[in-house]
Amino acid sequence: MIPYGKHLVDEQDINAVVDVLRNQHLTQGTMVPQFEQALCDYTGANYCVAVNSATSGLHVACLAAGVGAGDCVWTVPNSFVASANCALYCGASIDFVDIDPVTRNIDVGALETKLMDAAKRNCLPKALIVVHFSGLSCDMQNISRLTQLYSVKLIEDAAHGLGGSYQQSKIGSCVYSDMTVLSFHPVKSITSAEGGAVLTNQNQYYKKLQLFAKHGVTKDPTQFKGDSHGPWYYQQLELGYNYRLSDMQAALGVSQLKKLDLFIQRRTEIAKLYDKALAELPLKLPLVELDTRSAWHLYMVELTHHDRQDIYQQLHAKGVAVNVHYIPIHLHPYYQHLGFKLGDFPAAENFYNHALTLPLFPSLTHAQQNTVITVLHEVLQ
Repeated sequence: MIPYGKHLVDEQDINAVVDVLRNQHLTQGTMVPQFEQALCDYTGANYCVAVNSATSGLHVACLAAGVGAGDCVWTVPNSFVASANCALYCGASIDFVDIDPVTRNIDVGALETKLMDAAKRNCLPKALIVVHFSGLSCDMQNISRLTQLYSVKLIEDAAHGLGGSYQQSKIGSCVYSDMTVLSFHPVKSITSAEGGAVLTNQNQYYKKLQLFAKHGVTKDPTQFKGDSHGPWYYQQLELGYNYRLSDMQAALGVSQLKKLDLFIQRRTEIAKLYDKALAELPLKLPLVELDTRSAWHLYMVELTHHDRQDIYQQLHAKGVAVNVHYIPIHLHPYYQHLGFKLGDFPAAENFYNHALTLPLFPSLTHAQQNTVITVLHEVLQ
């Protein structure tokens, strides 16, 4: 089977992890700070806190933004459930803004209308979490203009986006947002096995992110309430969580980050070949925008004339393990119990009903991609 996604780990990556196992601290050593600094250097952000997953990153980002009971957070329906769950972890409520059927990212016009209506009803969200779906950046300049107008915190869920760019700035630079969350799950742009990070340009968020990700505990004397008892002293200032990344994972992340641009170059080559080879098939292909550079985490097509389940099964039977991303969050039973229902966000639902994710990963060979293309032509013509 040709999978839809796959990590690429080489001997350099393995040696980096082995070096930690043999010679360094397994946790709370030097590799996590090194990884955090490398992510800042790559993205251009001022601060970075590495965590054990992007889900943890979304949670602490919401906490750092002050999200709590009585607040509401907005996001999009076409994402993994973590993009919404993070608000519920904080005791807040969640709502959604539908997507633009062309970009598959948040519909900025729908966002503006919803913000205007919420302002009239005095129920604006505390934060908005935008998702750079499949690696394509949202229209951050216009989204930032709207959130600033209504004093809404802006968090980027860039789990798909590391290595991409928007208006010449790297995704993660936080030029237009308060915080950006990254994922290092095995099928993402780079991997640390599991892991994530939160980037920000604001020191106030950085300090809070550190606290919430590390038990709410600090050893920084400048943050102490009262006098230190000695060099061993620490204080718990918040109710935090154990979301730390291990040094083994960080070592893998540092090694992988050195190859990120090569990974994105290969992903882009694969996407361009798909664009050319599939142009005549009854498919809606992904958008390519001039002011963005997609990280191409996913290459997603929409079927225009065929039954999705039938095509899915035929492709799997022929050795092509396509996937579907994502079941809209509001259609899951848990969220239906919160009051959401089918028909609430028609653009996201329509996209889901026709979407297929094709294989795309840096080690996908030309022969494998040609097989995918050939099989698609067979089943769709």
